[in-house]
Parts: sequence; C-alpha cells; structure tokens
Amino acid sequence: MKYSPSIKRGCRSLANNKYNNSPVGNVCAGQGVSVNKSIIDKYVLPTALKIAGQKHVLSVRDGIILNMPFMLIGSFFLIFAYLPVPGYGTLMTELFGPMWQEKVLYPVKATYDIMALISSFGIAYRLAEKYRTLDPLTAGAVSLVAFVMTIPQHIMFTPAGSDVAQLVKGVMPMGQIGSQGLFVAILIALLSTEIYRFVNDRNLVIRMPEGVPPAVAKSFLALIPGFCVLAVVLALRLLVEATPFGDINTMITELVGIPMSHVGGSLPGMIISVLLIGILWMLGLHGDTIVLVFIRPVWLSNMSENLEAFQNGLPIPHIITQQFYDLWIAPGGTGALLGLVIFMILRSRSVQMKQLGKIAAPGSLFNISEPMVFGIPIVMNPYLVVPFILTPVVLVIVSYVAMTTGLVAKPAGIALPFTTPIVVSGYLATGGHISGSVLQIVNLGISLVMYYPFFRIWDNLKFREEQASKSQQTTAAMPATEQ
Repeated sequence: MKYSPSIKRGCRSLANNKYNNSPVGNVCAGQGVSVNKSIIDKYVLPTALKIAGQKHVLSVRDGIILNMPFMLIGSFFLIFAYLPVPGYGTLMTELFGPMWQEKVLYPVKATYDIMALISSFGIAYRLAEKYRTLDPLTAGAVSLVAFVMTIPQHIMFTPAGSDVAQLVKGVMPMGQIGSQGLFVAILIALLSTEIYRFVNDRNLVIRMPEGVPPAVAKSFLALIPGFCVLAVVLALRLLVEATPFGDINTMITELVGIPMSHVGGSLPGMIISVLLIGILWMLGLHGDTIVLVFIRPVWLSNMSENLEAFQNGLPIPHIITQQFYDLWIAPGGTGALLGLVIFMILRSRSVQMKQLGKIAAPGSLFNISEPMVFGIPIVMNPYLVVPFILTPVVLVIVSYVAMTTGLVAKPAGIALPFTTPIVVSGYLATGGHISGSVLQIVNLGISLVMYYPFFRIWDNLKFREEQASKSQQTTAAMPATEQ
C-alpha cells in the first residue's frame, strides 16, 4: 500500500475536492471547524513524521516484509495439508500413504521456520540501501553471519525411553532461527550495519587496484568491517554467556520479548495500537506503518506458535496475531471502511459520494483503504473522525471476547494476504471453522451501525453543496439564455 507520509497529501485531497466548500475543506487553511493546531503542530505531527521517516524503523519494516511471500507460499501448502473437507485426509492417505501430510508440510517448515534468518539479512540490506555508501548485499551477508554466531549450536535431547537429557553439539535450534529469534535478528541487523558503516565511513577498508573484478573488490572491502562486526558480536556473546541468561536469545527474550508480548499481545495493548493507528491516519500519516513496526514481531511470533499448536492438534494459545488485525479488525482496510463504502453506494443522495463509493468498492473489498482515506477525504475530517477511530476499537473488543469465550475459533497461524476478502479469509484463517466467517459478518454489521449516523451527516452536507452549486450554475446561465 502506497501513500504520502505527510499530512500534505490529505490537504491536497481536500483542496482538490470539487464540492469542497464546507468547513472541512477549510481545515487545512485554518478556517471553519477548529482543531487544536498548536498541540498537533508542535508535538504530535513532528514526532510522527520523524518516526515515519526514521531509517531504522523503515528498515525493520521492509526487512521483515521480505518474509511475507515465503510465508504465503508456505500457507498454501498448509491449507492443502489441512483442507477442511470431510474425507479428504482419508482419501489422501489411501492415494499417497500415511506420510503424505508430513511431506506436504516440508515447504511450511522451510518458510516459517527461518523467519529470523531472512529478517536478519533483509533488515541489514534495507538499512544499507538507505545509507547509499554501503553495499547492501555485503551488509546483509555480514548481518546474517553475525546473527548465526549469536545462536548456541547445541541442543538438549532426551532419547526415547530415557529421562536424562543429553547435550547434542553441532546442531542449530530451529526455534532460534524462526520466530523466537526475531528480536535478536532485528537488533543484530541494526547493530552490524551501524558498525559496518562506522568502519567504512572512516575508510578503514582494503581497496583493490583498478582492473580487479568488482565482485572481488567488494569482497575485500568487507573484510575489515566484517571482522569488526564479528569481533563485537563475539564479545557480546562471551559477555552474555558469563551471565545467568546463558545466551543472547534468552537475554533478549526475557528483557525485550516478554514485555513486548504483554503489550503487543494483550487486549489493552491492541486497543491502544488501533487508537494510535486511527489518530495518525487522521493526520495524513500511515498509522499502520508507524505503529505496527514495533509490535509486528510479537504478532509474527504468536502466529508461529499458533501454527505449531494447530499442526499438533493442541489448543491455539494466542488470539492477537497479524491475521487477527488484518482479517477481523480492518474489513475494507484501516478504520473498517467497508461499511461506509456500502452506504455510499446504496444510500448516498450525493452524486459525488455515490461515485466515490463505486470507485473505492473494489479496493475496499480487498481491504485497501487509501482511495477512501484520501478521496472523501477522511484525513482531517472532523465529521468522520469518531467512527474511523472508534470502530476498530469496538471490533477489537468484540472479536477478542468472542474468541476468548470459545464462540469463535482463534487464528490458526495460517498467513493469508491482507487483501483476502472477508468470509473467505475468516474460514481459512481459523483452519476451516465457519465461526471465523460469521464473526467477520458480525463485525461488518457493527461497522455499518457505527458509520451510519456520521455518513448521513456527511452525505447531506455534500448533497446540499451539490444543490447549491447547481443553483448557482442555473442562475449564471439565465441572463445568457434571455439574450
């Protein structure tokens, strides 16, 4: 989803609005409906803009997104392995043998279980791109090596029939290169790239003479920066091993991961998140990008744990995941705008509103909200601020209670594109439970109720403006007709 990171985009939309003679049209000019600009301009907007454009924040976002195509591919195989059709499992067993399901899940393990590895490379790559003075590919490779060096290459294994665990060396715990190691991957990627840049900017590199192939020259350029990165990470690992934590992953999990999981994976944390997202959108900033970059690692970790429980036939442990937000809280995109689009198409008196609803309908059906946010516009629109911000909060509470009480199945950890239409996505994301689809329909009904009174006010306002514009055009044309 693309958009302007500045409030200017919303103001331009207001300025270009054909019928924008209302007080809302004058918000950006400082007339009509008053907004406490002193607070917004001095404190809220500058901070939000700094966060939105901060290199490290953007790099974490873009680097983690590198996982998404692989997770979607893995999800297709996951759905195929657990297709919720009566008799499907028996038929597949008869055709391909009792091990068919385990073999179909090979791509799932190859995509979901290396999330931290991909992120460590992707984040460093994107950060090096933004600095422009570093080779992104080399920075990503150095980060990947540094991340692997933080992982203890041994596990405790208990043989069958024994109660004593044995130390097995020369193996890498899969959990620490998957979602459990995501926080470590983020920190190591940022740290390694910053060390790389520090050394490179001081020209502490080995430069080969002209005529040497570029690939070889770049590899020598990375020798000293790479050595410095690994030396620092090695020192950190040895230091942490001398503490009760034992390893870096355990330390980060206890100091960062657990507190973040209480914030990002709890009902109060979710409510605060959607409130911040809505407020930032109203200012013309992409709230999802700014807010979710901090809690998405928690959601992805919860998703992986849900998937593992689903595959093993165990109770699903988490409610709040990426799918919970994408598929149940944002029907029609951020702000749950699908209900508003439906009213615009079916109940609008205003020609402008009806036409805009028809234009925005395909995007809203696939949960893309930008045509509505910047087309109505919702940005800086005091008439629609209340439902836009509060509707997701209500949907969070309703969905959380429904899943907590067992009325609706929890997300099974199946990664679906956020563009998957409702009803279909609810059924698939819960592992084939119709209750997921029913909840999406209920949430759509709630959004209809929440938006209706505000829609009527806005639609009547635009309708009166159109009528006034027609009257002015008729009056202006009368003298010419009489002549």
